[in-house]
Amino acid sequence: MEKLRVEIKKFGLVSLILLFMSALILSGCDSKVNTQNSNMGSSSDPGKKLTVYTSFYPMYDLTKKVGGDKINLKNLIPAGTEPHDWEPTPGDMGNLEKADVLIYNGAGMETWIDKVLKSIDNEKLVTVEASKGLKLLDNLDKNENLTYDPHVWLNPMLAKQEMEAIKNALVSADPLNKEYYEKNYNDNAQKLDQLDQEYKKTIGVLSKKDIVVAHQAFGYLCSAYGLNQVAIEGLAADSEPSPARMAEIVNFVKEKQLKYIFFEELVSPKVAQTIAQETGATATVLNPLEGLSEADQQAGKDYFSVMRDNLEVLKKALQ
Repeated sequence: MEKLRVEIKKFGLVSLILLFMSALILSGCDSKVNTQNSNMGSSSDPGKKLTVYTSFYPMYDLTKKVGGDKINLKNLIPAGTEPHDWEPTPGDMGNLEKADVLIYNGAGMETWIDKVLKSIDNEKLVTVEASKGLKLLDNLDKNENLTYDPHVWLNPMLAKQEMEAIKNALVSADPLNKEYYEKNYNDNAQKLDQLDQEYKKTIGVLSKKDIVVAHQAFGYLCSAYGLNQVAIEGLAADSEPSPARMAEIVNFVKEKQLKYIFFEELVSPKVAQTIAQETGATATVLNPLEGLSEADQQAGKDYFSVMRDNLEVLKKALQ
């Protein structure tokens, strides 16, 4: 009998020890899961939005279409500001120190980007050069420092590739919302395909193919749809044409019997208006989408609406 009591006591002690060890193991597993979640950053908290900065309007609008209400989106260059010569302020640099994602076009568009990336100390920052890997057009003006034409977004098919790069960056920074970003990208990619078809169908039947523009910004659009761009000024929107160049443009407009000279809202139209007066043409806006005014944005204009406005202007000019 005494031997039985001893065996029972020993069994109870062993059970107690096993129970205690099991509790420790389970506690350790819970601790490991919590540690992993805490290292996932903003993506571990579905309610916390990414802080995303974009360089200028096309990057802002493409990112907005993908990121939707899952991101806090801020554009560095203010509305209505010509982006080629803009420089970030110390306040902008401070904001980027706390950002999750920085999206820029590249290809020389943001002359300040290398300096900024070297200066900020933000190890978590996800950066994306949206035009990286795209086939770029050479800068035809050898007097400028730019090697390539950076205006790739004016070809909807290249804008789609830039949007995909943006989507990938958001997924990298916030994998929990991958399906949301993927859906938004796919929806807008279809819209870009539709826009591309509208351009092909409309421009394909037009009799004229030459356009005179104030700023050499439409190379990708012209290359995509069989148009010929003749630029008064170079890729740098504030450059000044020589008298000889002005004479060449006047002669070209008269020879081709062009009815319109295109300028853009963010740059002085004086040169385009002068040539229009010399040739009897009309000066009108063809928007390179480098930046929209505050009023245009409040009115609901975006990449798609402006590109369709441009298509209507081209149709009128080239008939």
